[in-house]
Amino acid sequence: MYHKAYGIIETLAPLHIGASAGEETGNLNLIFRDQFTQTGIIPGSSIRGRFRTDMRSHSKGSENDWYGHEATPGEENKTTEALVKFEYASLVWLPVFCPGQPIVWVTCRRLLKRYQQITGKPTVTENGQTKLAPLPQVGNAKLKRDRKFLFFNLGFLDDLTSNPQLSNWVPDGVELDNLVVVDDSEIGIIHDMALYRQTRTKLENDVKKVENFFGVEALPESSILIFPIAIKEAGWHPFMSKTFQDLYFGGLESIGFGRCHVKLASEEYELCPGNHTL
Repeated sequence: MYHKAYGIIETLAPLHIGASAGEETGNLNLIFRDQFTQTGIIPGSSIRGRFRTDMRSHSKGSENDWYGHEATPGEENKTTEALVKFEYASLVWLPVFCPGQPIVWVTCRRLLKRYQQITGKPTVTENGQTKLAPLPQVGNAKLKRDRKFLFFNLGFLDDLTSNPQLSNWVPDGVELDNLVVVDDSEIGIIHDMALYRQTRTKLENDVKKVENFFGVEALPESSILIFPIAIKEAGWHPFMSKTFQDLYFGGLESIGFGRCHVKLASEEYELCPGNHTL
């Protein structure tokens, strides 16, 4: 039997996890995407690799117990099952910048449904019984004044005001304003407009002459993601005595990509010693 936990990721810098080969020939390095919403994800293998590396740095040897013994040449039959299993991280809220307008955090019902399935929140009480809250309808905060904001070329949004109902869909400890829920069919194109993009060059080795141009795309900073965790045995302490830590994910770390704030949480399983529960 596995105990359930989950992790919340807040990007503190652009996050690129995806294609890395082909820079020398000018390819666009795309990020991994969810097949249904076409929004950026972090594969479970990338999350496990990051946790494995981090544990190896402060508790060498224990990473094989928790995340499985690695296969080595000639010892393929010595691999073991991991005691901690990670699924992919999906977006919960994505910041979108519109020129001359406020930053808007956007999501869709499908992404919120996965968030609710993982966390079991938010809930409502009806007739003395607690159950999952219904998914919010497509739209944004209620109209407060006559002024509206042009949201790219997709039309006008009502004046962006605080909406307590949407605030319940924001993970604990995260503060966001200007929340908007769009249709599942629209999130893909909005996501592509929100991505961080950087054009880079490869210079020749012995002279300052551009050999190739190539592009990189990444999730923007302040993106919020969630990933579920399944734990088979007690005693998993990934961050020592804390429930949060800054970690680097993906590539291009040397030029400022990939720094994230990761917080672990759970309502049913104690992971850390003392009074810390995840």
